[in-house]
Amino acid sequence: MIVLLTDFGESEYVGVMRGIIYSICSDAKIVDLTHSVPPQSIREGAWILLQSYKHFPRGTIFVSVVDPGVGTTRDAVIVVTENYIHIGPDNGLLYPAAYSDGIKTVHRILVDAGVSKTFHGRDIFAKAAAYQEAGTLDAIPTELKPRLDQSLEFHQEEREGEVVRKDHFGNIITNIPPAAKTEYLATFQNKQKALPFFETYEHGPDQGIFIVTGSYDTLEITAKNRSAADFLALDVGEQLTLE
Repeated sequence: MIVLLTDFGESEYVGVMRGIIYSICSDAKIVDLTHSVPPQSIREGAWILLQSYKHFPRGTIFVSVVDPGVGTTRDAVIVVTENYIHIGPDNGLLYPAAYSDGIKTVHRILVDAGVSKTFHGRDIFAKAAAYQEAGTLDAIPTELKPRLDQSLEFHQEEREGEVVRKDHFGNIITNIPPAAKTEYLATFQNKQKALPFFETYEHGPDQGIFIVTGSYDTLEITAKNRSAADFLALDVGEQLTLE
């Protein structure tokens, strides 16, 4: 199984990657995890991959492409972990998920000078995944690397953490774990705001914002049938405290 994660949106680029994979391995199973990562948001893409990879069968190949440095000196890599394979740019995107599962080996893909400088998803990553799925990875020239060059870690200490994602519904998702509270004091951007906690979106107030424990088992700031992002201008990567 090959799983695709990109910031390509509703573009032809995703279809072309799928076409490349099928051209090499016609019986491949392809799952689109998401293509709605905000453009160039390596941090948000890394969080989605970290929280999602473990829900797939062992041996799944993840092709992740959020790659503002495409065509530069950053490496294209294949990372073999204890249970999965990750293919993509060495820019921090793969690091949290790969580190979480336990990195076994890192392989640098030797990029031919003739490939596109702007679409490694098509010319390198999709091909590498397809050859891996077909059992013919030797068709892609690689060499061992001692480690990933770029690490990426999410800040979280006790009740302090960061915004890791703003989802399709406008929920502001943090990496802060829940506590047995009916109200949290949110501190961010040198401001403080008391936010009530509710078990579900439906039980929250009709007006204003509140907190729930989201599907990642972390706290998220939300609004009932509205976008919490309309109330709070918090960006991915911004730090906050919920205590």
